[in-house]
Amino acid sequence: MKLSEHPVAMPALARIPALMPIDVPAEPPTPVTQPFMPPLEEFVPFLETIWSNRWLTNSGPFHQQLERALEQYLGVPYISLTSNGTTALWLALQAMKVGGEVITTPFTFVATAHALRLVGATPVFVDIDEEDCNLAPAGIEAAVTDRTSAILPVHCFGHPCDTAAISRIADVYELKVIYDAAHAFGVQTGGQSVLRQGDLSVLSFHATKVFNTFEGGAIVSPDQRTKSKIDRLRNFGFIDDTVMARASINGKLNELQSAFGLLQLRYIDDLIARRGEISARYHAALADIDGIAPFRIGGGATLNHSYFPILVSEDYPVDADALCRRLQAAGILARRYFHPLICDMPGYRDLPSARQPLPVARRIARQILCLPIHPNLSDSLVDRTIDILSHG
Repeated sequence: MKLSEHPVAMPALARIPALMPIDVPAEPPTPVTQPFMPPLEEFVPFLETIWSNRWLTNSGPFHQQLERALEQYLGVPYISLTSNGTTALWLALQAMKVGGEVITTPFTFVATAHALRLVGATPVFVDIDEEDCNLAPAGIEAAVTDRTSAILPVHCFGHPCDTAAISRIADVYELKVIYDAAHAFGVQTGGQSVLRQGDLSVLSFHATKVFNTFEGGAIVSPDQRTKSKIDRLRNFGFIDDTVMARASINGKLNELQSAFGLLQLRYIDDLIARRGEISARYHAALADIDGIAPFRIGGGATLNHSYFPILVSEDYPVDADALCRRLQAAGILARRYFHPLICDMPGYRDLPSARQPLPVARRIARQILCLPIHPNLSDSLVDRTIDILSHG
């Protein structure tokens, strides 16, 4: 019997509403970031394969291929794909059995702290470094107590943390180190992936990231034993069809997203190069504007130019908030990443560490503004942004 002849099929299909037309502005605003979409015709063969083999999830062939391809591209030992970056953080913390107090940064997206709360750990916020907005090693060491179990640093804006200093502190106090590397896809220091640092590193493949799978994430492990543990945790905790090691969640990436990731990898070097061109254009034009300070380009690091943050100081005619509104009114959707600080948000401001001065983090949060940067951005739109900044 054909589907159209099935007595239930047609009434059920008839209940599906028709797609409504989407109004697209004649001149759409310029977002702070935007996903690269490869040619649709190149994605079609992947879809045909998925339709043919009917393997949609549970570590299908594209999922397995993407893990191997990312290990090779990033130069890391083992990768476990996950459904998103927050799930990856949760799984990484679970795999390392993190609890008690965990030292982390208040200057990041809320998912970093949320993951700690979700595993029952207490975030301990410490101040950040002036140069790169990453955790200040001196602040980390000063915050260690007998309840501290781990450090959760963030490679903020893709700028590498002082991993050597963090490693020394972790060794002295026998702490786990899990890096939130959501911004750090492809970033290298000393010719080696920054993702190889710490006990684990966690990536986000959200649509706004340098490399995306619509939604998605990954955990970088140092060895097969750790990867196998994470792979079990992302599949409800099952060891095999009948044995479950511990209760966990469904954190797998599906075949459609994995296939999209494989296609994205074909273009990733060109996409990062274009980001670098835009970053260089901003740096050259903004260098002489009083009160506007682009972040320095990290010495010796290979960056992915995932964001273009600037600091708006008192020397500029208006503050960061007013400048952000001015840009947005002109259709340039700059964003204030990361303002307010996590420690100032409901749900976190009750923590003892949230009541600490944190002078650098608070000043940078007041001054921070991220300008548009993504591969689809034209030079003319970059110049339009610069022109608004140059006129105060």
